[in-house]
Amino acid sequence: MKLYYSPGSCGLASQIALREAGQKFDLVAVDFKTKTTVEGDYLKVTPKGFVPALKLDDGDLLTEGAVILQWIADKNQDANLLPAFGTRERYTALEWLNFVASDLHKSMAVLFSPFVDPESKAKFADGNLTSKFEYIDEHLSKNDYVLGGRFSVADAYLYNVLSWPGRVNVDISGYASIGKFMARMEQRPSVQDALKAEGLR
Repeated sequence: MKLYYSPGSCGLASQIALREAGQKFDLVAVDFKTKTTVEGDYLKVTPKGFVPALKLDDGDLLTEGAVILQWIADKNQDANLLPAFGTRERYTALEWLNFVASDLHKSMAVLFSPFVDPESKAKFADGNLTSKFEYIDEHLSKNDYVLGGRFSVADAYLYNVLSWPGRVNVDISGYASIGKFMARMEQRPSVQDALKAEGLR
């Protein structure tokens, strides 16, 4: 398998999940500015031009981070990365994956945009992200992980996106439970290895 990524981007979650599942894979870095990799034109891999993308051993390609995470979990059920099909816990996990993808990730993406001025970004963060951080912090004040006491791919995605605020001058240091969650995640070998592989540690 090949995981196409860009350092620090949302491909980090997929890499963590693959490592949790004990899967072997190659990392292929994507240059966002030129849409190229060491293999050539990244748009020939996926016309979307986004990461992550996971090329399977049979040549098939998966895109969209939240979907890749579910695929990894479902293909490696012994790793217990998502609750069983049909259980209420399964839908709680999917609810969190969708919340991170559609609310948190997309909101954070605005702050990386070169088309939005710094003042507007600050107002947007205060008006749109604060409530999300409060919600997450409250949940984590009662739970070590998204699903309580067990790690899931939803934690990989949440950790990934919560690692971004400092890069866009958003201070989340006041959220104690988020801070503890981030520290807890960074004790996991999969996270340590993924950060090292992307040159982030």
